[in-house]
Amino acid sequence: MKVSIRPERPGDYDKIDEVIEAAFNQRNEAVLVRKLRGTKEFVPGLSLVATADNGIIGHILLYPITFTGGVTLVLAPMAVKPELQKRGVGKKLITEGLKKAAENGYGSVIVVGHPEYYPKFGFEKASKCGLRMSFDVPDEAFMAIELKKDSLKGKGGLIELPQPYLECA
Repeated sequence: MKVSIRPERPGDYDKIDEVIEAAFNQRNEAVLVRKLRGTKEFVPGLSLVATADNGIIGHILLYPITFTGGVTLVLAPMAVKPELQKRGVGKKLITEGLKKAAENGYGSVIVVGHPEYYPKFGFEKASKCGLRMSFDVPDEAFMAIELKKDSLKGKGGLIELPQPYLECA
């Protein structure tokens, strides 16, 4: 299967919703993506889709947030059609997403996710950088990666996700 990664387009929104809803087996994350698209902070080039012969098969969103130490991106959500998971689609989405984030001048990305998955890409416990989440999350599940050397050094602080994340939790 040949997988390509590209920025999403307005005509993709319904298919993206379908992928996200199937991957998470609920609607909340699809609603979240729609709400984030409507904010002034949304960066269109950081919302990417994975495509294959049969259309859109995956999606990733990197969203800028301001915290006490500056600006970072939050990786959330990422989704791959259930029948195509564990075939490298997520890896391609994350790799390209991190590349695009760096190209857009961002120095770091945070994620709340599977502690056995994200370290493969260089994510480490965010607590190592002095970052903490405004809600309870297991230390091993809250991770960060520096895209620019020392971009989080000495910039620890409290991460408060924007309202759309809290509304869709």
